[in-house]
Amino acid sequence: MKNNDVPIFKSPDQNTILHQFPSRNLSLQDAMAIGSSSSYSTGMDGLKLEEVCLKFPPKVTSPGMATLLLAKDKLAKLMDYSGLRLHLQMVVIFVLTQTLHSLLKILGVPVFVSQVLAGIVLTSSDQHSLISISEDSVAILGTVGAFGFVFFMFLSGVKMDLSSTYKSGKKAVCFGFLTVVVPLIFCLATVKLLHSGGNVFTNKIFFLAVSYSGTSFPVIHCLLDELKILNSEIGRIGLSAALIGNLVTLVLTMFSILVRTGLEHGEKRVLIDIGLALLFIFVVMFVLRPVMKWMVKRTPEAAQIKGVCFYLVVLAFMMSLRFTELFHLHILYGPFILGMAVPDGPPLGSALIEKLEPFASGLFLPIFATTCGLRFNLPYLKNSNEFADDQAIGAVVALVIKFGVSFVLPWLCEIPTRDSLALAFIMVSKGIVEIGSYTIMHDNRIISEDIFSYMTIIIISVAGIVPVLVKRLYDPSIKYLCFQKRTVASTRLDQELRMIGCIHVPAHVNSMINLLNASCPPKESPIAFDVLHLVKLQGRATPLFIDHHNHIETMSDRSYSKSVVIAFKQFERDNSESVSVNVFTAVSPPISMYEDICNLAMNCSTSFIILPFHRRWYTDGSIEWEDQTVRSLNLDILEKAPCSVGILVEGRHNLRDTNTMSLSSNTPSFHVAVIFLGGQDDWEAIALGKRISQAESATLTIIHLKATNNLGTVLVDHERTLDMEMLRHIRGSVDAYMEEQVTDGPETGSFLRSVVENYQLIIVGRRYSSEDPQTSGLQEWCEFEEIGLIGDLLSSKEFIGNYSLFIVQQQRQRSA
Repeated sequence: MKNNDVPIFKSPDQNTILHQFPSRNLSLQDAMAIGSSSSYSTGMDGLKLEEVCLKFPPKVTSPGMATLLLAKDKLAKLMDYSGLRLHLQMVVIFVLTQTLHSLLKILGVPVFVSQVLAGIVLTSSDQHSLISISEDSVAILGTVGAFGFVFFMFLSGVKMDLSSTYKSGKKAVCFGFLTVVVPLIFCLATVKLLHSGGNVFTNKIFFLAVSYSGTSFPVIHCLLDELKILNSEIGRIGLSAALIGNLVTLVLTMFSILVRTGLEHGEKRVLIDIGLALLFIFVVMFVLRPVMKWMVKRTPEAAQIKGVCFYLVVLAFMMSLRFTELFHLHILYGPFILGMAVPDGPPLGSALIEKLEPFASGLFLPIFATTCGLRFNLPYLKNSNEFADDQAIGAVVALVIKFGVSFVLPWLCEIPTRDSLALAFIMVSKGIVEIGSYTIMHDNRIISEDIFSYMTIIIISVAGIVPVLVKRLYDPSIKYLCFQKRTVASTRLDQELRMIGCIHVPAHVNSMINLLNASCPPKESPIAFDVLHLVKLQGRATPLFIDHHNHIETMSDRSYSKSVVIAFKQFERDNSESVSVNVFTAVSPPISMYEDICNLAMNCSTSFIILPFHRRWYTDGSIEWEDQTVRSLNLDILEKAPCSVGILVEGRHNLRDTNTMSLSSNTPSFHVAVIFLGGQDDWEAIALGKRISQAESATLTIIHLKATNNLGTVLVDHERTLDMEMLRHIRGSVDAYMEEQVTDGPETGSFLRSVVENYQLIIVGRRYSSEDPQTSGLQEWCEFEEIGLIGDLLSSKEFIGNYSLFIVQQQRQRSA
């Protein structure tokens, strides 16, 4: 804006400066610095002008509380300082947001709705001295919020993996394309029918129709992440379709802007804008991206990116805000395109997400959502014009058609009706990107206040209803209901046993291999072992599932699981006659990793899943490694697994002694004990122990703990009869059988402390929520419920031995 276009003159009190300029030429920055409390006038040429009063010089820092307390008008003096006022505004916003969310989260409404409603509440309240749409309030608060929104778009671009568009199948491409184009056609037809006058481009109809019909990948990703179904079947389909739809929306939006520019400024201006946009993309993709890839290659594997590289990328982001304007691009396109050029995942993408997202999405973005709500004004709807009403109808039509297309397409692909409905609701979801876009249009006078109010109501309604309906329609754990017996006990000794071993850290590789080496399965009892390397999703939005047997190209220098693949392939070669190994990698959020494990177990007809315990110890008993997310994952698997589950608690020696034993010797050197109290989990423990004892170097001992009296036992007569029958059958085929009478939990602990030193591996049934005289008194001291009372007792500090624990839970029969 040129100085001669902005008349400036002093106000009568000489403490303020008045600006006067045409209101139709407002930029985003101008709008944020002005607000809607400005007065309007008409210039000599009939052009509508806007007068704004700005205090000069601006007051940022207060002189101190003591000085303010001595002033007569304390509150007014306090609100004169922008820094202090910003802090108070942020406190009010977050308190009000959390208050509303505490009431609405019971219904399943996301926090985004509470943030926007907080702005609407503040607009209609009497807090105008503190929170108001004025030059003093929005100049700082709006700028902080807009900064957060720009950061959010940059980080959304970082998370996007454009290479996945090439891997998306034809169905995903067709799905993503049609869910944008078909609603766009119906929306244009509806609006044109209702508002027949004028050209669709000069009246902004096409541009607005694209915004009504478009798909936002960041919004859908946030929804799926919040619902914890990011790597479910529906989540993967939704992400693939959203990525394609977002790219289609981006192209159509740029096309509509260029067409409108051509109609208003001529073809020459369009060619210049296209050339500058292509130049910007060229610089980002072919100059900056290779530099960032070079930074990644210079970073050692599993190491963090250097600080100087991190800050150079942040500097490039800050400069992109300025270069976006120079290249005639929308203010959000520059950071978003730069974000897509950043190599996703570790070390660079994950570092940006880890360090920038907490304050961008956790602090600034909620402020932006609230400032969007501050712009909402209900009285405008009462006096809305015909064009705004037509646009609202067109937006609703686009929403309905988009829902219909999103439902019919997956339904035709034989996806269940409930899943298709859930996917349709996911695809029509609205959120921060949509309301942010309409806010920018509102501030730049592209849309009127009544259209903005209509769109705000639609966005809040959809954003509030969609998560609730998706939760009711889609439960990914239902497909894990398995009516077939998938247990070790139901697998014959001469039949192949299919198992899954989960790996989180490199130390788990040795633990799994040493356990299999110790059991040394013979040719007559083969094992099909699927290794699943679980990697936390960082710096990218799309989960990965890699089959290293079918995707050899993943064995690159920066492969997620290179060392895991090499170690287990070597183990397979050493035991080629009795063990077959397949290695998989799952990159997903920790909160939904159970989806990958359960899906693999279902697809491979697995009978047993081996999970590592969330804690490892040094030989002196101190904690070496602990991860609570691993514990949460173990609890999820125990609840939802379609087969039996075992948790391996490594002893102080971590089974290392088994490497030194002679497997070819006929002298047994690996002693296994099964502690038996009764019940289905203990039956599974005996079956697993019997399987392990098939190795020539292993011996199996059954330790039967019998109650002195059966008072208080929860075992029914039928289960007790099966216990006795199983023990009679197994006693003749094990190396040793030990029976001990105990009265309570402390006596059980004393007996076990005297015998556990004789074994390298102890197998225990989990027996969760089972109360027996043998374990009475142990419940109140139990620290880890996932390994049961006996498992928790044997892993406590009082039991410091050179043994490892295997806690077993037999397949749970759950009802749908």
